[in-house]
Amino acid sequence: MTLPPAASDGRSAASRGGLHRPPDTPAHAFPIRVYFEDTDAGGVVYHATYLRWAERARTESLRDMGLPHSLMMERHHSILVVRRIEVEYWRPARLDDALVVETRVIAVKGVTLLLDQRMVQGEATLAALRVELACIDRHELRPKRIPEPWRSVLAKAAGSAAGSANKGE
Repeated sequence: MTLPPAASDGRSAASRGGLHRPPDTPAHAFPIRVYFEDTDAGGVVYHATYLRWAERARTESLRDMGLPHSLMMERHHSILVVRRIEVEYWRPARLDDALVVETRVIAVKGVTLLLDQRMVQGEATLAALRVELACIDRHELRPKRIPEPWRSVLAKAAGSAAGSANKGE
């Protein structure tokens, strides 16, 4: 993957935050420590590891909102699945680094949820993910409207009326 060209001020997309940094909405912070199992032979974090970290952070973000996956499965026979992920990598994480995965809800629509996730170390963004999740019926594996209270809580986290404004999808 190639990096976007430098801005007119000479800064790279990486130093600007890349992937169209989301508005200043609150982020859920999930701390991560880089273990040997997360790295390649050179002690640098393997690219697919970022996807595992993002999944854990999304799960904990929902849990901290009072919306665990297990409850959605039990009460609504629904699950959230990854529909699309776009990843940009800028700086490597290395063995023993302490990182934070920031998760922000960007938009909530009828069936889908858009998130911004970033792996950061201090002020540096190491990787950014734009994640689209879809709600599906766990038995029929067909799209299903995001149930309440997930819809309302997630729309509030997005800082918008997306839950009510985007009814058609």
